[in-house]
Amino acid sequence: MSQSFAVRDPKGPVLSARDLAKVYTMGEVQVHALRGVSLEIADGELIVLLGPSGSGKSTLLNILGGLDVPSSGQVLYRGTELGRADEAALTAYRRNVVGFVFQFYNLIPSLTARENVALVTEISRDPMRPDEALELVGMGDRAEHFPSQMSGGQQQRVAIARAIAKRPDLLLCDEPTGALDLSTGRVVLEAIERVNRELHTTTVLITHNAAIASMADRVFSLADGHVSSTVHNDIRLPPSEIRW
Repeated sequence: MSQSFAVRDPKGPVLSARDLAKVYTMGEVQVHALRGVSLEIADGELIVLLGPSGSGKSTLLNILGGLDVPSSGQVLYRGTELGRADEAALTAYRRNVVGFVFQFYNLIPSLTARENVALVTEISRDPMRPDEALELVGMGDRAEHFPSQMSGGQQQRVAIARAIAKRPDLLLCDEPTGALDLSTGRVVLEAIERVNRELHTTTVLITHNAAIASMADRVFSLADGHVSSTVHNDIRLPPSEIRW
């Protein structure tokens, strides 16, 4: 497969999952993390994958992001099947197409906020300036600060700036507020919502917190490896109004 991931169907979904299953073998025990998950995500949507620990959310996100492969089923990015990609193509997909935000920030302690973001921009095809990415998440005034000089919420916003600085087509967020309190978590969600709204970045956010679902266009609830329900929000609630 070409490493460029050429768009085969520009009017189709950005991501399609078709009957995904994932089985982990631990000794003589088989753990079914996903059991026939199918969904489609449209261009520019903000999607929440909601469910308790062990429901399959992180496994699904890792497969969508090219960090893991399904035991069976297909994932298509703009009509191109990830399962047919070689390792070089998958590396290009992760580097150029997907921005990842995790629960823990993974910033390099010895680098400033600007330098942490620049690590990504230096290897990207069409990056933002690090200061531009930091401004977008409200951290422009902290560009010269080190992680030890920032709160958890500020570090998470730098991590978001790092993820979006390469202008990814997809932003995948794994419990981005899981280690944060309500007020700090809201600020982080506002940064994610702004990226989705202003850059039109297709965004998938996983959480166990049902209150966060109200900021999404659509909510896929997972339970025991299945999509148990899908809800469309006619009105997206601003993160500033979310209570948990």
